[in-house]
Amino acid sequence: MSTGGADKPGSGGAVKTPSDFLKSIRGRPVVVKLNSGVDYRGILACLDGYMNIAMEQTEEYVNGQLKNKYGDAFIRGNNVLYISTSKRTLTDGA
Repeated sequence: MSTGGADKPGSGGAVKTPSDFLKSIRGRPVVVKLNSGVDYRGILACLDGYMNIAMEQTEEYVNGQLKNKYGDAFIRGNNVLYISTSKRTLTDGA
């Protein structure tokens, strides 16, 4: 029984791992959702193997409402529920 070949290296199907995704979104706008339900939106500066995240131009949203703005923010990895690419751009100014 064939799987279609999409999961075999060199078969033409591009397989993207989570690590590849995280490398590709560095420097781009992201949304980081915490286990507490709070969202942080900003530019992903860097992250490590423990999912510790450094962000720039960070905005904090609680229940969908903007609560605070930070220049730089560091989020400890064990608090992260998920990281998503942001649909909005962060060109609203300084």
